[in-house]
Amino acid sequence: MKMESSLDAAREMGLTPEEFDEIKKILGRKPTYTELGIFSVMWSEHASYKNSILQLKKLPREGKSLLVSAGEENAGLVDIGDGLAVAFKIESHNHPSAVEPYQGAATGVGGILRDIFTMGARPIAALDSLRFGNPDNSRVKYLLENVVKGIGDYGNAFGVPTVAGEIYFDECYDENPLVNAMAVGIVRHNKIARAAAQGPGNLVMIVGSSTGRDGIHGATFASEDISEASEAKRPSVQVGDPFSEKLLLEATLEAIDAGFVVGIQDMGAAGIACSTSEMSAKASTGMDVNLDLVPLRESDMSAYEIMLSESQERMLVVVKPENEDAIKKIFSKWDLNAAVIGRVTDDGVLRIRRNGRIEAEIPSKVLALGEGAPVYVRASSRPEYLDDLANFDPATLPEPSDYNSILKRLLGSPNIASKRYVYEQYDFMVGTDTVEMPGEGDAAVMRLERWATSAQGKKRGIVLKTDCNARYVYLDPRLGAVHAVTEAARNIACVGGRPVAITNCLNFGNPYKPEVYYQFEQAVAGLTEACMEFETPVTGGNVSFYNESPNRTVYPTPVIGMLGIIDDAAKACRSAFKRRGDLVGVLGIPAKEMGGSEYLKIIHGVVAGRTPPVDYDYERGLHEFLIGNIGEGLINSAHDVSEGGLAAAIAECCIMDDERMLGARITVKRDDRTDFEYFGEGGGRVVVSFSAENVAKLEAAASRINIPFDVIGEVGSDRLLIDDLINVDVKELSSIFYSVLPSLFPVVNQ
Repeated sequence: MKMESSLDAAREMGLTPEEFDEIKKILGRKPTYTELGIFSVMWSEHASYKNSILQLKKLPREGKSLLVSAGEENAGLVDIGDGLAVAFKIESHNHPSAVEPYQGAATGVGGILRDIFTMGARPIAALDSLRFGNPDNSRVKYLLENVVKGIGDYGNAFGVPTVAGEIYFDECYDENPLVNAMAVGIVRHNKIARAAAQGPGNLVMIVGSSTGRDGIHGATFASEDISEASEAKRPSVQVGDPFSEKLLLEATLEAIDAGFVVGIQDMGAAGIACSTSEMSAKASTGMDVNLDLVPLRESDMSAYEIMLSESQERMLVVVKPENEDAIKKIFSKWDLNAAVIGRVTDDGVLRIRRNGRIEAEIPSKVLALGEGAPVYVRASSRPEYLDDLANFDPATLPEPSDYNSILKRLLGSPNIASKRYVYEQYDFMVGTDTVEMPGEGDAAVMRLERWATSAQGKKRGIVLKTDCNARYVYLDPRLGAVHAVTEAARNIACVGGRPVAITNCLNFGNPYKPEVYYQFEQAVAGLTEACMEFETPVTGGNVSFYNESPNRTVYPTPVIGMLGIIDDAAKACRSAFKRRGDLVGVLGIPAKEMGGSEYLKIIHGVVAGRTPPVDYDYERGLHEFLIGNIGEGLINSAHDVSEGGLAAAIAECCIMDDERMLGARITVKRDDRTDFEYFGEGGGRVVVSFSAENVAKLEAAASRINIPFDVIGEVGSDRLLIDDLINVDVKELSSIFYSVLPSLFPVVNQ
């Protein structure tokens, strides 16, 4: 059957009538079916950011340590000294994971890893940020079990440690899980690879696996709402092979190290269509590509199918003609394809041939993000629910009579309870560079000893964290986004690291809905403000729209992936109390707002109120206090107060090292309602423990930089005692904390 490039076909591919008319104007004729397919994927929201780019340009995208601007290359690059740079990025694979959770999650990990090693960087760590619906829901159980298995199987087989992440549960994610994957790598400055097709006459090669029909129109699929019809789009979900990716990693780094690579780009969303158009547009060149030369798994594939296939473990590489044989030899050694499929041209046109015919002739720049792809400003309207929820007064709720019960219920919330049951399925030690394991500290710490050359460089480490309290963003999109950056930075500081830069994954609903677009633009404004205050520029990231179904939209969820530097990785601080007799202190003062707290949700069934404010001056002082005193060895443990408030944070400090559980006797200053003091989550507070001999030094340090600091108790005994209201055996708290996920997801490890 002959395929026509009609308006109906354009609509089916996700293009609007106006965009179809613009395509005809650009080409001066009606597009071929293959051309229409190329435009549809390259002008999709997933590839072009057409509804988000104007907002994203407001983010701080430059900094003294950045080696490339945001979006300039496959991943961000941050100079960490000693001739080394960190490549890191976070991306979503939400829609694929909603319909095929195992392969959706696995290929999300594979795709983000390729973004790192196409830069010439060796991946050393993976992180994730996951959101699921009500854990009692059988569909949610199926999604979590298979997403976790997909992440674990791919990362473990590839050989990269998954060192940190987060998992949250809420009914708004029942049908739309969020699966955000982050990867981090190390590269020497003189080995950085670029994603530009420089040099007319140079060869265009496809390397890696063969091309099949999996993943066709995956970029378009990721740019529409989830519906009942989504299940029929399983072919849009790619299929990953981590063992092939490991081979591709080694071959790619070898070719880059040898100096044979002029330009290189991962073949992810939109496949060959994306890599050919973006690489040539970036260099203001063109490409002449013969699809007859592409290694195929199925010989009868059309030009349309080959161009749009999202088969995994493939790269597009530009090389000088004299290096063709050397490249083929390297990839052959690793048992991978390396085929010349075209040449770089000087006419700025992407020209595609198949079976002796020209199937597409499109100016490269009209396809590329930031060049000729459409850019839209969508209508924005403040949602009415914001005022309604902000006017809720938590003081109208009854105060509890049994605080022991409240603390146990909070520790039994899936959002607070230990995620060990999940992260133990991940290999977080492969590579032997992991200093702080999942569950040990507020952020992951990786040593750099095997790459560094100087004495100081060998001591240095990087600190990694993903973070977002989506309830805060739901209640106040701008301030909630500020909190996402602020808490990530605080977590970095709690292990002794200095926040340096972020990558972000912005998960929202349909941008054509004014209320959703308002959430998005306000969240970007909040990220911009916070990143400027903390001098943590945005190195790049991902926007994922259309995270909604006919029944509901997810909470606006701008996930932050933050990078920090610690001068001495061996001094990284952990969360658990370390020894009996240490004093317990709390930094900061509780905020008066209870909005969005786990206490309101779990105990009272309410998601309402005002998001707590953020004090930037205080937070910067807090970083200074923590980094300095952890570095000097004056603080033995540090843990930030987040979900569950002060009481839950102290309980976690008692049980997060379950081989050395230590109780504590605590006295809390109570200027407000007791439940608000115990379970309120704002104020940027941190629980620390330290030797009694250091209390004077810490009090003086806090006073110098005007940081509220109170000694509230002492570590010891086998019980947690808070005032005369909480008295619980720490073994009982531990049993609750570590048993929640195993009881909810009993088949995860099968």
